[in-house]
Amino acid sequence: MNDTRLPAPSLPEVALPEVALAELDAAVVVLEGTSLPVRLASLVGGTVEALKRRLPRGAQSMIDGAVRRALVVALRTALRSGPERNPTRLSGEWLHRGLLAASGAAGGALGLPGTLMELPVSTTLLLRQVAAIAAEEGEDLSDPLVQAECLKVFALGGRNPEDDETESGYFALRLALAEAVKSAVGRGVAQFLPGFLGAIAARFGVPVAFKLSAQAAPVVGAAGGVAVNLAFLEHFRGVARAHFTVRRLERRHGPAMVRAAYERLRERPIG
Repeated sequence: MNDTRLPAPSLPEVALPEVALAELDAAVVVLEGTSLPVRLASLVGGTVEALKRRLPRGAQSMIDGAVRRALVVALRTALRSGPERNPTRLSGEWLHRGLLAASGAAGGALGLPGTLMELPVSTTLLLRQVAAIAAEEGEDLSDPLVQAECLKVFALGGRNPEDDETESGYFALRLALAEAVKSAVGRGVAQFLPGFLGAIAARFGVPVAFKLSAQAAPVVGAAGGVAVNLAFLEHFRGVARAHFTVRRLERRHGPAMVRAAYERLRERPIG
């Protein structure tokens, strides 16, 4: 009788189609790969620890407030005017890259105050890019749940090199955010603010702090600010593509099969 209580096998060996497995493999590399702080440190020729020390002691509270305000602005504007208003996906993508580069130049030239001032602009442009990718992957942007998934990208891309892998893995983060989504959805996207948006801001604040630290370095300047902003954009665009690819594969092949394949890919030896 006790045999019936034994854990079930991991999953029947029903493999995903080759193309789907390749897409999932690419998503795993992005979602579980090098964190943005490491990339930014490399970009400005320093270390993660050096970036941490570069910000003044009181800067983190300023950043936390700025991140929350930036997310509110982005939420109210980016998802209200969908990416379908752009004539083509390519033109919209390059438009946003250009605007982000300009805001990065302004932030880099003006130091920390400038980077905090341009944060709502860059966050709004970034959320529009995320929404465009979601639409390309078959998501309905009029659905509040999908809008929540767009916001989740800010948290999923906010991995810290010091995070516990068991708590910061892709599916662990999705699970952690699930309850906040349940409490917010049904009341409309405007009601995400207290719980769900707060959880997003807590994670998003990590890469934002490193971004601001990199841009505020005296040696960076306007040109460096552009490079940092574009690296920030490409990181979150990659996370968005990976996240919505996983969701598309889940719709097509079932969440359990995709989750099992994801974990196998995640645990494989590297190199």
